[in-house]
Amino acid sequence: MPETRILIADDHAVVRSGLRAVIEAQPSWTVVAEAGDGREALAKTLETKPDVAIIDYSLPQLNGAEVTRQIHARLPSVEVLIFTMHDSDSLVTDILAAGARAYLLKSDANQYLIAAVASLADHKPFFTGKVSEQLLDSYLSHQSRSDGLLSPRERVIVQLIAEGNSNKDMGEALGLSVKTIESHRASLMRKLKLKSTAAIVRYAIRNRLVEP
Repeated sequence: MPETRILIADDHAVVRSGLRAVIEAQPSWTVVAEAGDGREALAKTLETKPDVAIIDYSLPQLNGAEVTRQIHARLPSVEVLIFTMHDSDSLVTDILAAGARAYLLKSDANQYLIAAVASLADHKPFFTGKVSEQLLDSYLSHQSRSDGLLSPRERVIVQLIAEGNSNKDMGEALGLSVKTIESHRASLMRKLKLKSTAAIVRYAIRNRLVEP
């Protein structure tokens, strides 16, 4: 049986430990790296080139969707499973657009984790019935809520602002110029009718783009 190499990215050590225990109990499955934030997750994925990356959506530095987007662009053979506590149409749509082919709620991990990783290892998508329904509903009815106004790039910039990053820091994280970051920032503030950094932080917490 061929080896399946897996990366785990979650900002809680206890979650990483639990996932590692489940994964390494499976024959021929190996955890090749762990990461505690988005930038580390991306760097370690590029370094170790796993078959499957299990990535928490709510990572600090870069969220799971942005990490997935960059992995998909640089290493399209790596399959990504987004692992999250949050259940929302906009999140599902965001991660699908980024290139993830599996989505699993943390509350469903005991039931579905092994099946999800096995499916991805065979380059097949995995979504639970409930999430499949959400995907269909979400694509049939384009979101009219304010969080649907933001592009995926603008959503990650909101997260980075709320985490206290400067425009220079954000540019380095995303591989963009400071001028481009400023343009995205002005655009998202205009779309959301926000007037200050404090208002962006409140928006990010309210919409679960960062943990309070």
